[in-house]
Amino acid sequence: MYQYHTLSNGIRIIFRQTDSIVTHAGVYIGVGSRHEQGSEEGIAHFIEHSIFKGTEHRRSYHIRNRIDGVGGELDAFTTKEETCVYASALSQHLERCLELFADILFHSTFPQHEIEKEKEVVVEEINLYKDSPAELIYDDFEERYFGNHPLGHNILGSKKNVRHFTPAALKQFMQRHYTPDRMVISVVGNVEFKRLIHLCQKHFSDQTSASAVEPQNNIHPLPTFQPLNTFSTTVHKHTHQVHLLAGCPAPTLFDSDKTVFTLLNNIIGGPAMNSRLNVAIREREGFCYTIESQYIPFTDAGLFYIYAGVDSNAADRSTELILAELRHLRDNTLSLRQLRAAQEQLIGQMAINNDSGLNEMQSIGKACLSFEHVDTLEEMNRDILALTPADLQEAARRYLSEEKLSLLYYI
Repeated sequence: MYQYHTLSNGIRIIFRQTDSIVTHAGVYIGVGSRHEQGSEEGIAHFIEHSIFKGTEHRRSYHIRNRIDGVGGELDAFTTKEETCVYASALSQHLERCLELFADILFHSTFPQHEIEKEKEVVVEEINLYKDSPAELIYDDFEERYFGNHPLGHNILGSKKNVRHFTPAALKQFMQRHYTPDRMVISVVGNVEFKRLIHLCQKHFSDQTSASAVEPQNNIHPLPTFQPLNTFSTTVHKHTHQVHLLAGCPAPTLFDSDKTVFTLLNNIIGGPAMNSRLNVAIREREGFCYTIESQYIPFTDAGLFYIYAGVDSNAADRSTELILAELRHLRDNTLSLRQLRAAQEQLIGQMAINNDSGLNEMQSIGKACLSFEHVDTLEEMNRDILALTPADLQEAARRYLSEEKLSLLYYI
């Protein structure tokens, strides 16, 4: 059972009580790389790094030790559509976490000497990424797939942009986007809900609501994505393996097909060893070590991926096998026994994932950014079990046709 509350300034709280000695807390902010404009590309991610470098009340050293010093863990991440700052600590230290979140999110000063050092850290992160073709190929694909749309922005940005960021630019971006109405405080742990509300009011309620923030008027509306033409591209990277990424449009975050496509993706290339692609290409043929599929729903677009790293002599055959598996799902309905096995598998995987308090805190925080109500596991299970073989075949026919599939190879 999830509990909800909204502070007077618009910050939302979502909470689930547990009896664990560890509490997981985070603040989700509805801003990511797609909200950047022009030379700002990479700034959302850079801010995620830089908020730990100094505030009006603390230096970088004190921020690092505020949670770590009591045996907790403090971290953050940035995606295309959100930023999250989170911590895990013994339950008696929850207020310490919440107070620190408020400090770094609303009182960061971005000291120049710290920012200059962090620029080099992020540049090295970019270099590391470029040395990892299995990761780089995703960004390369998205840049080609989304074209000039903001969803095509590389989250890390470019070295040139990063080196030109100034404390003033960071503050301006945060003033525009880090507003209470775009924030969710997510907590899973052993605390009374009334106390959680009190702590959030104590540390967050004095922040100005978005309607009173003048820079909010400068936010440009986000352009709606319209799918571009498909492509088949080969890039010479001189890698030992051929890295293959196939992708096509998929349901959005708000699409009624999201549940059926989630199940379909799990059947095709989910994490289990019995996924269709793993059986067809790794187990039967021995062509690869890694093959997987992913489904990423954005607010106004969706993307389905299949990735494989294969020997160069097996690239063409692997592509044929991938297309054959998709064709089989379009042309054939699952038996009731196959459907039931797939449903039970996904339900079990979700239960294991939610058995981690940290995972649950993150998933409900992200969901609360977009939805007024966050489904419980029981509600999600009900929706999965309501699906029929015809539902899956119809989704496969609608989304997984070869005409909609784009291909990118690193060789």
